[in-house]
Amino acid sequence: MMNASIKSLGIDRLPIEERLALVEDLWNSIAADSAAVPLTDAQRVELHKRIEEDDAHPDDVVPWEQVKASTLARLGK
Repeated sequence: MMNASIKSLGIDRLPIEERLALVEDLWNSIAADSAAVPLTDAQRVELHKRIEEDDAHPDDVVPWEQVKASTLARLGK
């Protein structure tokens, strides 16, 4: 079996925008098959803790657009 790598697949030669799109596609394919990657006990405990915290404080959120704008401002973009 041949191992695929960034170089052997030519991914390292793609423009950054295409590499980012590829990462997103890969992530989405993993997320779609998330049952194949079970959570560890520590991850399950942390997830339940975060869900309980969110349920206890449902209005304690920051809208995505605000997070995105703040991050872009910090990056100088």
